[in-house]
Amino acid sequence: MDDFAGKVALVTGTTGIGLASALRLRQGGAQVLACGIDAAANAAAGTLGLDTFTADMAEEAQVGAAVAEVVRRFGGLDIIVNAAAVHPYGTVVSTDFATWTRCMAVNVGSIYLTGHFGVPEMVRRGGGAIVNISSVQGFNCQQNVAAYVASKGAIHALTRAMALDHADQGIRVNSISPGSVRTPILEHAARTYGGEGVTVEQAFARFGAAHPLGRIGEPAEVAELVAFLASDKAAFCTGSDYKIDGGLTAALGVK
Repeated sequence: MDDFAGKVALVTGTTGIGLASALRLRQGGAQVLACGIDAAANAAAGTLGLDTFTADMAEEAQVGAAVAEVVRRFGGLDIIVNAAAVHPYGTVVSTDFATWTRCMAVNVGSIYLTGHFGVPEMVRRGGGAIVNISSVQGFNCQQNVAAYVASKGAIHALTRAMALDHADQGIRVNSISPGSVRTPILEHAARTYGGEGVTVEQAFARFGAAHPLGRIGEPAEVAELVAFLASDKAAFCTGSDYKIDGGLTAALGVK
């Protein structure tokens, strides 16, 4: 698999979809720098052979340093995968402003920042591809997730804006909206809403049953879509969102 031979990628998030995407791009021949705030998660990613960089992707100076580091190590930048995310719970009443601000800074601000510092490096290479991880909750949502769904809807809008702004520079920008996927964020949901005495796997089974395909997704499955959109096979794809949700948003909730 050499779709990415000679390419350099920056991936934010070193667990879940971010980790799977970094591994898939490296498997395809890319040189990859995986960035995240959790030093333990970064160390675990390192044991899988990934180059990592510890940074808070919501902090301007730290994202600038991450982009400078990937260029220093590998000579340029061709691909950005924005998978860093937080998932607070609450309504606009119960969510405090600090939590709201942090959610927007991580989930949306990190995409702005990697673009702010990364797009000029892509231009120097003659173009590139950016893939932003959103969520089906940017379209349809549950209760008690006001900050999260607002951030995911914003990713859809920002993706369109970036795609239009940088198309003439040879940079394609797309987003992906997964349904329920086996990630630390979904594990947190399972522990929060699984119910007393319910294991994480039992909660996952219940979440999966809501999807027409009858299961939750796996990070590696999302990573395959990331790889397609980042590759030259998707050369005519930009400004769009691609759902990978087991049919979740195709169904009506009424039975």
